[in-house]
Amino acid sequence: MAADVSLVGEGDHAAFRRVYEQTSRKLFGICLRILPDRGAAEDALQDIYVSVWKHAARFDAARASPITWLCTIARNHAIDIRRSARRRIERADKIYPIVAAEPSPTIDALLVEAESERDALACLEDLKEDQRTAIRQAFLEGLTYQELADKRAVPLGTMKSWIRRGLIEMRRCLADG
Repeated sequence: MAADVSLVGEGDHAAFRRVYEQTSRKLFGICLRILPDRGAAEDALQDIYVSVWKHAARFDAARASPITWLCTIARNHAIDIRRSARRRIERADKIYPIVAAEPSPTIDALLVEAESERDALACLEDLKEDQRTAIRQAFLEGLTYQELADKRAVPLGTMKSWIRRGLIEMRRCLADG
């Protein structure tokens, strides 16, 4: 698939069709997990492939596999849409929170190392319940550390520690696997 992504970067429509056929179900699944509305997930998927078409020339096979690169684009775009929707709702209620970007660990690196989402999910299942739930909600639902901490009624530092320790355990599990 790396060759096809490179060809997409050169404007090859047939290669783009192949990439779409090979990846659209997976990317749509990512969008559906993060976005609660099917229509929003479909719109996000279209935006994702427009982005892939425009930016495929930037793909670097030395940094990530094609599917990991595509999944990262899908995940980040869906999370951006979800967060944007939340901000619009907050503004409609005349609440103007200061939204600061929080650095968050990425599970994408874990997926690159594992080369299999199944391995990463198996390692996720081995974590303590608090860590597993926090990581799922952060990476699959796009919740921020603060939202997770509020939801679980724990200090922000505790939530960050749960996620950090959980990711460390996942890395160990993936390295051992």
